[in-house]
Amino acid sequence: MVAETGLSCNDLVQPIFVDERISEPKAIDAMPGQFRLSLESVAAEAQVLEDLGLSAVLLFGLPAQKDEMGSAAYDPQGIIQKAVAAIKETTNLIVITDLCLCEYTSHGHCGLVKGEKILNDETLPILGETAVSHALAGADIVAPSGMMDHMVQAIRTALDLDGYTDTPILSYSAKYASTFYGPFREAAESGFAWGDRKGYQMNPANFSEALWEVQLDIEEGADMVMVKPAMPYLDVLRAVKDMFAMPTAAYQVSGEYSMIAAAAARGWLDERAAFMESLTCIKRAGADMIITYWAKEYARLGL
Repeated sequence: MVAETGLSCNDLVQPIFVDERISEPKAIDAMPGQFRLSLESVAAEAQVLEDLGLSAVLLFGLPAQKDEMGSAAYDPQGIIQKAVAAIKETTNLIVITDLCLCEYTSHGHCGLVKGEKILNDETLPILGETAVSHALAGADIVAPSGMMDHMVQAIRTALDLDGYTDTPILSYSAKYASTFYGPFREAAESGFAWGDRKGYQMNPANFSEALWEVQLDIEEGADMVMVKPAMPYLDVLRAVKDMFAMPTAAYQVSGEYSMIAAAAARGWLDERAAFMESLTCIKRAGADMIITYWAKEYARLGL
């Protein structure tokens, strides 16, 4: 009766990995209970999620072929484009698509490269083209996550020029260069061939920079903003929500999920109690929506 914070299925977004190379679901070893789905199985899984009461999914694609340009990302017949169409054909779920190139490039970085230099400006048209291809396939929201400078402006311009003026942008505005992304590298096969992502993702030591990044994205046309990861950055999440009063997402990332799952498997934590507490804390800190690998499990509880 006196609880100040409540959770519901409408607060949660289930991430889905769709793998063009497989014909049936494949378990992700580093994330117990999570799977890569085939194109053939993704619509059925989406239907299950909708029947459980969830309202949104976030799609990540694993293409059959990678190259230096990440061309599979904007292929009209690419894995994400086909997955979006399949899900929209059979459900009323809100489909959000990730707009990073790291799953599609042979070098694993989030932008084009020359030698070992990230080519920020040269990457922007590709992000715009990818966003348009997702919107054409039926995506409800596009979510750029590569932390390229001016990516929101480039995507907004590309969408508007092609007539998708009402397609919202959920920007990964404050995305930190975090150790907690580790298990995701296996899930999405997005490990980098050299270097790291500290040149374009944020330093975990920085707070004010996050507010600056969020403000820039809002000025460029972001409709929603995100803080990633969630739990180690609740102070940033609270500040972003209080300062900008924008629809604000938080991503409870793979490492956050896997730590609790691993501890629970050893009997060190009560898994249900731990993920419920963590989700409640993320919501309390200001998240309007939480991207979490426990969305399906939460929905099964029928709370």
